Amino acid sequence: MALSAAKHNDPGMEDRPVLHLDGPTLTSNMEVLARHAEHDGGVERYVDGLKFKAGLFDEALGKGRAKHLNEETFKGLVAFMPSVRRRIGPRLKEAGFPAFREALVALLDGAEDTTTADARMAAFRAAFPDDRKHRWVRDLGAEVLHYTLPELYPMMCRWVWDVKTNTGVLREIWHDDNVEHLVIDIPDNYAAFLMLREELSQFLTDNGVYRDVMHYVDLLQAQIYGHYVSSQGSTYLRADFSQEEDPMQYVRRLLGLDGIDTTTGRTRFKTVDGEAHLVADIKLLN
Repeated sequence: MALSAAKHNDPGMEDRPVLHLDGPTLTSNMEVLARHAEHDGGVERYVDGLKFKAGLFDEALGKGRAKHLNEETFKGLVAFMPSVRRRIGPRLKEAGFPAFREALVALLDGAEDTTTADARMAAFRAAFPDDRKHRWVRDLGAEVLHYTLPELYPMMCRWVWDVKTNTGVLREIWHDDNVEHLVIDIPDNYAAFLMLREELSQFLTDNGVYRDVMHYVDLLQAQIYGHYVSSQGSTYLRADFSQEEDPMQYVRRLLGLDGIDTTTGRTRFKTVDGEAHLVADIKLLN
């Protein structure tokens, strides 16, 4: 089953980059994902977790509800964003929550028209300082778009592809004998991420996945980059991980499915003073 998107709003094929993906690497990661997920009840349990996360974002931000977003709910959502939750505290305290809400409202205004995706993301990022300490802003915008409107927006976080650092899922599955020394000339724009999701969707359907394809794409991407983090570390997520034996820890953390301790209600979002944010009635993979 092909992913449904607003076809009339999709970038033209002439704007889509040509991706050279390595089939054997995709196959091996798919097999590893299925094998490791069995310890937690199978891949479907992770799919359910992603559906739950998307439901939270839709309930808080979808259909114009972003304009009514409160700080408590926002912090709850941030707990599910692994590369945002550890870094956003100082900016949230300095700028105040209303500034974040205003930027999110603008990002989601007209989001059904995906031809404006890059322009809206650029405006969202411009609402915050442009320096190394605020690289998480791109991930915040990407997570909000993807989980609020998952059919229209593929995952566009830096761990999927960051052209500035030449790192991400795309590099790990790029087919080239010299990929370790190759600078991949593919932009990290909406058209590129959409093309990547379509290519991975086709791979999955060719291998028997016909339901919840977009969630399987996210899981496969997290497996691919999680393997990289596990074996080599990461330039911007390293602090979010510890060395543990659980083979699915990186998949959960990259996708934010570890965002809440289901026994205490404490989230991984930390305030500036180090206190953990608390939520109630949340049941998720932990």
